[in-house]
Amino acid sequence: MAADYYCADSENGDHIDDPSEDALLMLISDLNGSDNTFVVIQPDEDDPVWFASVAVLDQGGYEIVRRDTIRREHDVTVETTVDRIAGDLTKWLATRAT
Repeated sequence: MAADYYCADSENGDHIDDPSEDALLMLISDLNGSDNTFVVIQPDEDDPVWFASVAVLDQGGYEIVRRDTIRREHDVTVETTVDRIAGDLTKWLATRAT
């Protein structure tokens, strides 16, 4: 069954439809610097108009990218706290699911 709103995919092949904040926390916590360096969250459709990604930085922490072409948003931040990242992404994603 396809996602109702969006899906999250990590580099190592983990896939979650409509991930909760806890599921995002798990996916981000599982990232590492060798074989699972990023997670992408986007609508489950061809040519999505928005996406968010979280990637491990070599110097520590995570780079978070949020892009929405309809709303002309493109934001890149760096964060070290996984639960803050998951919470902020959950709020950002909720505004796109409506």
